[in-house]
Amino acid sequence: MAAALFSFRATALAALLLAVIAACGARAQQQPTNASDSQERSLLSYSGGWIPAKATWYGAPTGAGPDDNGGACGFKHTNQYPFSSMTSCGNEPIFKDGKGCGSCYQIRCLKSNHPACSGVPQTVVITDMNYYPVAKYHFDLSGTAFGSMANYGLNDKLRHAGIIDMQFRRVPCNFPGLTINFVVQHGSNPMYLAVLVEFEDKDGDVVQVDIMQHNSGHWEPMHESWGSIWRIDPNRPLKGPYSLRITNESGKQLVAKNIIPDNYIPNTNYRSYVQY
Repeated sequence: MAAALFSFRATALAALLLAVIAACGARAQQQPTNASDSQERSLLSYSGGWIPAKATWYGAPTGAGPDDNGGACGFKHTNQYPFSSMTSCGNEPIFKDGKGCGSCYQIRCLKSNHPACSGVPQTVVITDMNYYPVAKYHFDLSGTAFGSMANYGLNDKLRHAGIIDMQFRRVPCNFPGLTINFVVQHGSNPMYLAVLVEFEDKDGDVVQVDIMQHNSGHWEPMHESWGSIWRIDPNRPLKGPYSLRITNESGKQLVAKNIIPDNYIPNTNYRSYVQY
């Protein structure tokens, strides 16, 4: 009887552990309540203090993360200025289903976290999505960004740790010499227009994009396609030039008037004269 009872308990415990592992490995689908959403925004505000998190890294030890220097936000050449390989994947409270793309955070780790840590804050930009978080806040950093938290000469030693405790806080973005850039995406045509928005100072992110067609006199909402790419597909011909109005997380709006010509070329940068 005792052996049978032990076997039953062992089987039940194994089933429970499998259920927990499956739940942790799956991407959460449940939407946060208004209360928890408000608390999340408060924690991630500029006035907030240091928040504990986990840090891992991926890609080349001194790279920008993804092999193609891209990511789930749609940004390209993240190994170059202004990202300069100081990039990170964020899990959902940070990535915000794409609306956290381009936001900036200071990160640091202390000697109490790892002997190689310097404690000196470094700034990273969210450029990708972390689908498998191991903590409430989990930064999956580029190798460059992870190593930047170390004391001089100890970058590899810190990277060898693989996963560490760290702290982070939201900070305004600052991209000297740049204005907001729009990149028309491949596949755009007279019935469909998709645009990547990048290089926003301050919040760094975009929560809404609206478009005004040539001589229409009114704004139409674009829809988030993925990451920082916004689209309009109204099932009728579109007419340029197009003005774009962007709204950041703080609710501030900017208008780039007639920024995209009627005869636009996909995969082309259209640099505006506006910046937060």
